[in-house]
Amino acid sequence: MTGWTPLLAAHAASALICLGLGAHVLLRRTKGDGAHRAAGWCWVSGMTFVATSSFAIRDLRDGRLSLLHVLSVVTLVSLVLGVRAARRHDVAGHRANMRGSYLGLVGAFLGAVAVPDRTIPTFVVTQPLGALAAATATAATTAGLAVLSRWIGRYRPGSRTLPGAPAAVRAGARDDPREGVERVGR
Repeated sequence: MTGWTPLLAAHAASALICLGLGAHVLLRRTKGDGAHRAAGWCWVSGMTFVATSSFAIRDLRDGRLSLLHVLSVVTLVSLVLGVRAARRHDVAGHRANMRGSYLGLVGAFLGAVAVPDRTIPTFVVTQPLGALAAATATAATTAGLAVLSRWIGRYRPGSRTLPGAPAAVRAGARDDPREGVERVGR
């Protein structure tokens, strides 16, 4: 192991944020609403970065690709299929692909922390305060994204009823009884 590099730090931080944000999306009772979509797009973006950045991390086999990179390819394909299924209103296909991607992330996380000489366990043992600060920052970022996705989800993409919009813009809006939020063009 060569230790922490900026790419490895960004990869690990993004993966940890995706671990928390993915759990948030999967455990929410309401699916398919604006908050689910906003958090889901954040998660898909993060997972795409994690999977693609893994191809530049080749410490396990002295510069060569490893079996973990097969998981990255499977993840990228699964993300594309999951988004495609959602756009086609194929709930079962969307659910299966996204759950599979999340379970792959959980498996990769367990593999990253279970082997004692890997970077994350070494960091936790040698620099516990730094690891605690990193864990706190990761948890705060994940919580912030969850709250932000809920806020964004209150407003339909393209809606002009965001806070601060002129009253004239909201004049034709009707109430949405499901969420109690005014929306334009319903």
